[in-house]
Amino acid sequence: MVAPKQMTTPSTGRHRAPDDANVTPSASSGGKPPANLTGSAARRLGDVIFRRLATGSGLLVTLVIALIAAFLIISAAPSLADNEANFFTYSGDWIVGGGELKFGIPKLLYATLLVSIIALVIAMPIALGIAIFLTEYAPKRLIGPVTYLVDLLAAVPSIVYGLWGILVLGPAMVPVNNWLVANLGFLPFFAEPKDNVTNMSTGGTLLTAGIVLAVMILPIVTAVTREVFVQTPVAHREAALALGATKWEVVRTSVLPFGFSGYISGSMLGLGRALGETMALYLIISNTGPIDFNLMESGETFATKIANNAAEFDTPAKTGAFISAGLALFVLTFLVNAAARAIVGRRQA
Repeated sequence: MVAPKQMTTPSTGRHRAPDDANVTPSASSGGKPPANLTGSAARRLGDVIFRRLATGSGLLVTLVIALIAAFLIISAAPSLADNEANFFTYSGDWIVGGGELKFGIPKLLYATLLVSIIALVIAMPIALGIAIFLTEYAPKRLIGPVTYLVDLLAAVPSIVYGLWGILVLGPAMVPVNNWLVANLGFLPFFAEPKDNVTNMSTGGTLLTAGIVLAVMILPIVTAVTREVFVQTPVAHREAALALGATKWEVVRTSVLPFGFSGYISGSMLGLGRALGETMALYLIISNTGPIDFNLMESGETFATKIANNAAEFDTPAKTGAFISAGLALFVLTFLVNAAARAIVGRRQA
């Protein structure tokens, strides 16, 4: 037999192995892929599954919101079409019986926004101070207990806040309300209540409701703000210290600018909680009150309006009228969050 010829490369003259020496291991092992290729395929399968699950979760949230919006619109549309008054301007008493429909949202919108703004005005500076204290000034042995106590406020049921507000804070606010009316009554915010429509004797005023809401949203704003402040880059702090900045100057020039967007985001989360709060306000404020920006008056929010009249959901027309209030609150929440995102985006730009 003639031995196979050995081939040489033209450039070096070195012998090159026969072609059958270049057979891959997969071909010589019965077609089984190597172990590392099998592991890669398994990892790719895991990535595909995880990606699909994550995508499905995101789509599920969008679907739930869309279904809620569709339910509100479909349920409220017939009553809105039959409404004899202007839904956006009618501020009289709601009439949803006897074949007549007259309802509007100005009073509900006024009370909801006023109480929520009071809560934000009180809670935002306190939450900012707590967050700065916990991240910059608090001794290590106090950070854990104080953080736990603040977070514990978020776990208290709203009905408990309502009971505390009407049985403890309300009576305590009676002399304060009387003093405000007597000494600052020339201001529209603390004027003498009109037509005896307020709960001045029990302290069930819009001011009391705003204070209770401030306590309820305080842990939300504080938690988000604290977490953002902790993420301030160490290089920013060290650069400020290297320039001779004091502790407060480091906070003012490094921590606060870095955490501003998180502070606003946390405040908007708290505002969302305040806008939709029901049980606490249901116990504190009544269902009457004019639109005059007087904190000594009472009022009715979107949520308390629905809760107060839940027993009247006996016909589609009545139910649709109150669902329209829920639809307005739903839209209001979206608008508030959109405004917050615009503010944060403009600040970051």
